Amino acid sequence: MKNYLNFETDIKKLENEIEKLKDPYNQSGLSEVDTNKISNTQKELDEKLKNIYSNLDPWQTTMVARHEERPKSKFFINNLFDDFISLSGDRFYGEDKAVITGLAKFKNKSVLVIGQEKGDDLESRVERNFGMMRPEGYRKTIRLMNLANRFGLPIISFIDTPGAYPGVGAEERGQAEAIAKSIECCMKLTVPTIAIIIGEGGSGGAIALASSNKVLMLENSIYSVISPEGCATILWRDPKKMLDAAKAMKLSAKDLLELNIIDEIIPEPVGGAHRDKKIILENLKDSIDNNLQFFEGMIPNDIKDHRKNKFLKIGRNKGFIKNPENLSDLDNKHDKLNLLLKSKKTIYLLVTIGLLTLTAIFYFL
Repeated sequence: MKNYLNFETDIKKLENEIEKLKDPYNQSGLSEVDTNKISNTQKELDEKLKNIYSNLDPWQTTMVARHEERPKSKFFINNLFDDFISLSGDRFYGEDKAVITGLAKFKNKSVLVIGQEKGDDLESRVERNFGMMRPEGYRKTIRLMNLANRFGLPIISFIDTPGAYPGVGAEERGQAEAIAKSIECCMKLTVPTIAIIIGEGGSGGAIALASSNKVLMLENSIYSVISPEGCATILWRDPKKMLDAAKAMKLSAKDLLELNIIDEIIPEPVGGAHRDKKIILENLKDSIDNNLQFFEGMIPNDIKDHRKNKFLKIGRNKGFIKNPENLSDLDNKHDKLNLLLKSKKTIYLLVTIGLLTLTAIFYFL
């Protein structure tokens, strides 16, 4: 049985009508399929889907991103990669089933794959903790990202989480420190990293793995510092104002692309990724291939600088910096005075010259 969102009432009626027309023997007095009516109803359905999904507001987009039937990380890993070998454990505490990690091949190229997994049914969702990673999950990904970096393997991450797990046990085991270390690890890597937000990209739980060279988003996914309900509760003390919060947060793929926070929007089938999983697989496969080719021939330090520049220039497009494309050196390497002051010998020399000058002045006076 299909799950419909609250703004899909007309779509539900049309699809139910099509199903009845395809099976006329369930209706009294009918003995053959009316193909013309089916065709006309299907056209009406396609137009209705196109009109609705081309005018989604941010809260409706959030609902689509959370759709129960939306393809999850496990689906993409099983269908996009070959010879996947699962790797488990953080070597400190245990295994976190909210994240799937392992080595695989993408078009005969070895890669490391990381996927935050929510689960497909109630049992698997409880087992996967609804995609909310604990500290051991982040420490596992850090261990494997360092391993991939050592062997020069590109890293592909699928982001789909409401946020990091806020439980007492997670805090006791150092949740904040684990997220910070994960971000630090991502920024230090010298191999290409691609993060794909396939559903929800929530809070530090997402950015811990999305600090990548390329951040891609499926058309109807979201990426934000907090959920719309959480934001509305904090700002207005009313979780029902989630639409206002969603609009203000600019969490949709279109808004984030305009702000240069993400690099690419991967188109979905009309009606969402869950309506035609073959199309979204093809679109995602092409996007990953194109982005991996972008880094071919780049040396490790250039890959690292590319990632650093990407994040340093966010929010600087209309600032005072003349060339926001090259911000990888936080020490302003083009500032000759700063370069001179970095040298201890230069400092000693300047101090000596200053003292000699003062001595000469007092002598002649």
